Amino acid sequence: MITAGQLRAARALLGIDQRALAEAAGLSLPTIQRMEASDGVIRGNVDSLMKLVNALDTLGIELISDNASSQGGGRGVRSKRPAP
Repeated sequence: MITAGQLRAARALLGIDQRALAEAAGLSLPTIQRMEASDGVIRGNVDSLMKLVNALDTLGIELISDNASSQGGGRGVRSKRPAP
């Protein structure tokens, strides 16, 4: 599961726009826009959600779910690569 907030945060961490993410995920720009505009957990076509999550993973983003180990608790995102 991924929330709209996580998606926006992941894009910000990567420094890419919606169009670049859409291309990386093999999705349309309107699909990414709808996902980011949703409230809370993104709902939609399972195939599209899997493409999105896989693209974020490939780009170096780790999604943190509600019950995952995280110092601050709650959902979030973090880069899988160390900061330069």
